[in-house]
Amino acid sequence: MSSKIHKEYTFLAAIHFENKFMVNLYEMNAVMEINTEDPREQNIAVERINHFLGLVIEDCIFVCEKDKEAIEKYHNAGMKVCTIPEEPYDQIIGLVLLNKCNAIMENRLVMTDIIFGSKLSNLIKFELTAEMAHAEYDGKKWYNDSSLMIHDKKTKRDKIVNLFDHNTETWADLELTWKAV
Repeated sequence: MSSKIHKEYTFLAAIHFENKFMVNLYEMNAVMEINTEDPREQNIAVERINHFLGLVIEDCIFVCEKDKEAIEKYHNAGMKVCTIPEEPYDQIIGLVLLNKCNAIMENRLVMTDIIFGSKLSNLIKFELTAEMAHAEYDGKKWYNDSSLMIHDKKTKRDKIVNLFDHNTETWADLELTWKAV
């Protein structure tokens, strides 16, 4: 018998859509199956998601990976850019984040379902599954990797203004590795 965890997340992020910058409030209700009996690993998996959504995704800007000019401008302004495979509609962001959360938890917990929506979409919520996310966005991309990356390539940065300090932390830096230190 496998147990399940239900967890709610809320975070602020921006989107670049139709050449506009818009701030958005996202809500994500997640259902996760527990695949490890080790309570320490369960806690680490939850803390990894808390850190990723609460500190890495929070205050980022979602931009379609094809919009190279916008990506470069936001990088040059020192902003955290999260590239996604299509325009930043809620269901696309939800599917990408679902894949990323599962990659981060490395099968200790598995996020099976989420209900995802945002203020800009008038709080319409999408019910998304891990199967949908995997079928739609499989492959060697940042959102299928267990690291803290939120884009595939490092961009050449000629920073005009550096508004934020974006560390490239690792799970080891955060003391969120699977092995006890």
